[in-house]
Amino acid sequence: MSPQVAVPAVARIGYLASDVVLYAQQPSGSAFSETYALLSKASSHSPRVIPVPYGGDAGSSIVRNPSNLTTFSGVATSQLLNRLLVHLADLSHQPVVLHLAVEDDLSDVLLLRSAVPYFLLSQTAQEAHDNALLASRLARVEKKAVVHAFYLSQDNASSIEDVPEDKILPFLLAKKHPSSNPSTNGHVTPLNGANGHANGHANGHANGHANGTLSTPIDDPTSAQLFKAYDAVLLETVALLRRPKRALSSSGAPDAHTVIFLVGRSEIATAAIHGVAFVTPSLLSPLPPSKLVSAVPPSANNVIVLEQVFKWSTKWTPLYLDLVSAIQSRPVRVHDGILGENVSDVEILKLLQKIESGEASRFQLGVIPGQSTPSSTPHVPKQEAAYTKILEHIFKDRLDVANSPTLVATQGEIATTPEFALGRVRGQVDARQELVSLVEGLIENPTLEPSLHSLLSQWLLAKDDPTKSSRFGAEIVNQLTQLSSSSPSIRRALDLAKHFPALSKWIIGSDAWSYDLGASGLHHAIASGLDINILILDTLPYSSRTSGDPQRRKQDVGLYAMNHGDVYVASVAVFSSYAQVLQAIVEADRFKGPSVVLAYLPYSSESSQALEVLKETKLAVDAGYWPLYRWNPSKDAKGEEPFSLDSDAIKNDLRQFLDRQNHLSQLTRSTPAIAAELVSNLGDTIREARKKRAQQSYNDLLSNLDAPPLLVLYASDGGAAEKKAKRLVNRAKARGLPTTIATFDALTFEGLKDEEHVVFVTSTAGQGEPPQNGRNFFKALNAAALREEKVFSNLKFSVFGMGDSHYWPRAEDAHYYNKPAKELDARLEKLGGERVADLGLGDDQDADGAETGYKIWEPKIWKALSVDSVEVTEAEPEPITNEHIKAASGFLRGTIAEGLEDASTGALAASDTQLTKFHGIYQQDDRDIRDERQAQGVEPAYSFMIRVRMPGGVCTPSQWLDMDQIADEHGNGTFKITTRATFQFHGVIKRHLKPAIQDINRALLDTLAACGDVNRNVICSSIPTLSKLHRQVFEFSKEVSEHLIPQTSAYHEIWLDKKLVAGDAVKDFEPIYGEFYLPRKFKVAVAVPPTNDVDVFANDLGFIAIVGPNGELEGFNVSIGGGMGVTHGNKKTYPRAGSVIGFCTVEQGKYVAEKIMIVQRDNGNRADRKNARLKYTIDRMGLDVYKAEVEKLLGYPLQPARAYAFDRNIDDFGWHTGEDGRHHYTMFVENGRIQDEPGREFKAGLKEIAKIHKGTFRLTANQHLLISDIPNEELPRIKGLLAKYRMDNLEFSGLRLSSSACVAFPTCGLAMAESERYLPILIDKVEKIVEEAGLRHDSIVMRMTGCPNGCARPYLAEVAFVGKAPGSYAMLLGGGYYGQRLNKIYRESVTEPEILSILTPMIKRYALERNEGERFGDWTIRAGFIAPTTEGRLWYDRMGGEGEHRIVA
Repeated sequence: MSPQVAVPAVARIGYLASDVVLYAQQPSGSAFSETYALLSKASSHSPRVIPVPYGGDAGSSIVRNPSNLTTFSGVATSQLLNRLLVHLADLSHQPVVLHLAVEDDLSDVLLLRSAVPYFLLSQTAQEAHDNALLASRLARVEKKAVVHAFYLSQDNASSIEDVPEDKILPFLLAKKHPSSNPSTNGHVTPLNGANGHANGHANGHANGHANGTLSTPIDDPTSAQLFKAYDAVLLETVALLRRPKRALSSSGAPDAHTVIFLVGRSEIATAAIHGVAFVTPSLLSPLPPSKLVSAVPPSANNVIVLEQVFKWSTKWTPLYLDLVSAIQSRPVRVHDGILGENVSDVEILKLLQKIESGEASRFQLGVIPGQSTPSSTPHVPKQEAAYTKILEHIFKDRLDVANSPTLVATQGEIATTPEFALGRVRGQVDARQELVSLVEGLIENPTLEPSLHSLLSQWLLAKDDPTKSSRFGAEIVNQLTQLSSSSPSIRRALDLAKHFPALSKWIIGSDAWSYDLGASGLHHAIASGLDINILILDTLPYSSRTSGDPQRRKQDVGLYAMNHGDVYVASVAVFSSYAQVLQAIVEADRFKGPSVVLAYLPYSSESSQALEVLKETKLAVDAGYWPLYRWNPSKDAKGEEPFSLDSDAIKNDLRQFLDRQNHLSQLTRSTPAIAAELVSNLGDTIREARKKRAQQSYNDLLSNLDAPPLLVLYASDGGAAEKKAKRLVNRAKARGLPTTIATFDALTFEGLKDEEHVVFVTSTAGQGEPPQNGRNFFKALNAAALREEKVFSNLKFSVFGMGDSHYWPRAEDAHYYNKPAKELDARLEKLGGERVADLGLGDDQDADGAETGYKIWEPKIWKALSVDSVEVTEAEPEPITNEHIKAASGFLRGTIAEGLEDASTGALAASDTQLTKFHGIYQQDDRDIRDERQAQGVEPAYSFMIRVRMPGGVCTPSQWLDMDQIADEHGNGTFKITTRATFQFHGVIKRHLKPAIQDINRALLDTLAACGDVNRNVICSSIPTLSKLHRQVFEFSKEVSEHLIPQTSAYHEIWLDKKLVAGDAVKDFEPIYGEFYLPRKFKVAVAVPPTNDVDVFANDLGFIAIVGPNGELEGFNVSIGGGMGVTHGNKKTYPRAGSVIGFCTVEQGKYVAEKIMIVQRDNGNRADRKNARLKYTIDRMGLDVYKAEVEKLLGYPLQPARAYAFDRNIDDFGWHTGEDGRHHYTMFVENGRIQDEPGREFKAGLKEIAKIHKGTFRLTANQHLLISDIPNEELPRIKGLLAKYRMDNLEFSGLRLSSSACVAFPTCGLAMAESERYLPILIDKVEKIVEEAGLRHDSIVMRMTGCPNGCARPYLAEVAFVGKAPGSYAMLLGGGYYGQRLNKIYRESVTEPEILSILTPMIKRYALERNEGERFGDWTIRAGFIAPTTEGRLWYDRMGGEGEHRIVA
């Protein structure tokens, strides 16, 4: 460990002490990640380590990863801290430690001090180590957040004395000791002295003085209790470390006349100056007043508080206010100042002289880094600068104060008036809208440079993003200014260039004009609907409140604005809660619409002292005259509570408003149709609706006189729990119970208090987490449980949970099973609820899955509600399934066309998203920002994936150029070669769907049947050396695809605007599929031995080419029943390798395919989509029976299968020459992603090749690319371009060349873990193992998928990883090298460290023990690691390893 810095010491403690470790990444690399990487190899402790991307929301990441102890570490930047601040209310009562490294300024990190229970500060590296240990113990035992700030660099630091690893966990897990008053042992100064006497003096008089003239302040009980808990942990830490440690360390003269508090790093504390004592705090919160007073001896008449806050934006520094409040009853003068660097003894003596002379300004000692001189602007009262500096601190370059005093110089005095400010903002909005229109017009210009076109498109999509809009705008302006000829549109765009960035617009009202704003200007600002933030300062002291006009008090505008219904309102006071001010300002900026922030700053003149302002603020807030609150209407739209009270007291008029609003919110949520009317007067329509409701309620009352109302709440990600809840509701209604249903998050926590009978149904997500639409409810529930409130005294409840007891098979992970349901059941009881039916648990491992437990649980509900004897005669409504959707779709039309016209959402209707799959489209959303968008109150960032149908995987250069352009114009700028050898586009927003598909069709390709319950893209081997044979199988692939294509005209109607004949004279007809189509997807592949590059046995139908002695294609062996999809934990699902059933001629092939598909159409399982694939139909009917049905439809038997042999399923990379003399180059495209990145500009390079290439491009099923049919004369130019763009590089390991991954995060909605983005990183690490074993050039087929659906065909790989949760995978071994044998689950759940620890000795043994030509998958079976899988139905048999390698759940 380096003795020069504290980071490794803190990182080590955080890693060894925590269950979950998060760290903030930096552009130049994290200071903590290196230590974590070293510890992952050297330590026996393995926490989950999660990097937070640079600029990411660290707070939400911490909230999403709760544990017994979660540690976050990062360098304390203002961006990071501002984002953390928003989440501290949720984190403050969780066992979380935030280790924040600072350079030399505590300004940013001290903003968190008032928002967390504990705040520790370390000056030295050794202290950082000790405080890290103390913080971990404190957070774990007290279940509260601890912020630990320490210095990033340590000058002249001595070596650090570490606590051994084996002592850390016992220390952290030791039984909690009662926080009693400790004895004074020389290490710790107790809170109130020994034996309970003040400062340890037996006489009990204040400070030990018999005259009692000095009184000890009374501590706040909460603060005192927090300090006692800290004191107890401090004693335990001292006992372990065996070195002294104090909350407040004192040095210097014992009877000092001056006490200097040093908050920050300084060596001056060791100086010996006559009559001066130094106090260095290690604990900054809580600091009870009595503790501060005890640090100031009776002899002191001056206290100086020096704090290392170079950018502090308020008049008084943090600890200064605490000291002023604590010792106000003593005759001591308190001074504040800034603690700079390199403070000398001489400077201290000069400071004392200034104090003696009566100087009272803020002092400054040492050198202040980056100190600047103030700019000359019109005078603003210095007290009011507190708020403006906060705005500058948060928004920096983004801040735009519409009435800034700096405008007076150019605009005159009118520049600070509200009318001018509002007009200026409106002008800016109009100008920016004009700029948007100009950009939209420029995008449609076909002559525009592609790079500029792409930039303009990206800016248009991100124009409201604070960071991206500025970055893209700067690049656009740079390119526009470089254009040789510019149109009027471009010149105008350059004139409006300052409007490219998304600014935070503010109007600041002071005493000079705020009344006018309140009377008229505010009304206009609110009514305008503009995205403008208004900060109104009230400087009227509480003691002078009666002298103001009670009808025109500025804080009343908050009620006015809240009554408007669509305005964000906050009431803040910087000297009461600084953290709340920051949170309100951040929320106001995020709110789309007008925001009003009412700020209290009570001072009578600029000479007002700190104590005066502090007292006035305290009086106003404590009395309820100035309540602290936040009102966010966007939360109401999400079913959350819009009002947050941040102070204890509240005014009566505000309380009346909230009482009324709570009632209205409940009403509007239950009846959205009348929400708009409720914010004004009830009209005739509403009165009529109420009459009808009253009549209906009366009728319901008569029919359900004795039936209690039932509320069913559900939380569900995949829909299973939702279906159970809806079925329960239908059955309850059938028994005469008035029943309603909603998601957990749709009901406010307060609203639940009014309910009597509630049933909860929840599934389990990830590692025992609640589903997405229940997480806010769980947070509120946990917070209430921590406060030990009995809020549900009237609630009668029962809980049913759904999970998989085998999903996390290790004993230490068993608690994840149905964790949300178990915790919910316990919390509700703890909060006063009455359990009327025992907790029900549905287990996917039971014979009927969750239904087994549900059947036991449901009758208990009816019995508890006294309706168990009710006989239900009505049949339950049949649940809507994909089969119903297909049947009612009008041959795949649905309401897709109507949905495309709906501009109110970026999504399509749920039923239509099932139908768009048949059109080659999947609806997705960006999962990287899903939580952030939910927190912002907006819908997910919906987009669509488009998959092209391209039989055989062959396209022309012109088609390649079209695909490249479509990716730029309609997608996310990249496109992907899929494992079905076709193109796939991501990030296509709804309004670009139709233009994109039309462009694809113009390129003579289409997307019909690329997805859905039909035959999908037919793939064939690429075989570059056999030109004639490839041409034959390619034509066969196209013939099969065209024969099996759906015949509906819906595709051409919806996407290509080709209408049906009027009067429905022409009817759709599906001769092969029928109106219900297939039960599930159907995949066809054509392989040419000896290369099985299409993994023919992974497909529902496989054709294996049989070539005669003369090299002519004679026909195909036919394989049926292959399939990859699995559901974790559901043993009714399994992968299956295809079975060869015979031989057919080329001419018979398409008819054989048709009949095989028809038998599946008529016999497949349409009741359960998880068991609907052809593989299950064959295993249920029997292979021979299925074959006989096919032959019956054909009218002739298939011929016996002919001999063939495969020897690989990977691509043949490099240069090849075909029989016709043309050349082919197979290039490596990692995981199929065509994009430009540093060192690999594949997208640009392939575009240049396509411009000159006269042959074709062939896409492979392994996600790689052949540049094919290159004539001799073209060869030098192609090779030159390949070299220029480094696409000729094949110097990769055999492992990497043989790897494959699906897309997974961030776009795939089914992904449970990373895949495409993670597999290259994993291979980097496994490659080191392979190279050490001398196997760099040996091919080992490794594949990864983010979920068990198997898009990358992982179940045929030699080693595979299938995602189960973020960072966790099932590990499979033993697949056949050429795709002939399924692998088997070796470990059900592994993380990266476990993967590497398993593969390291295994690969070394393989290198030493393998036979000549023996492949890795075969060797793992022979070496006894895994059993072979002989058929799909036996896939689970003997899983978990063999012999000594076996681990059974």
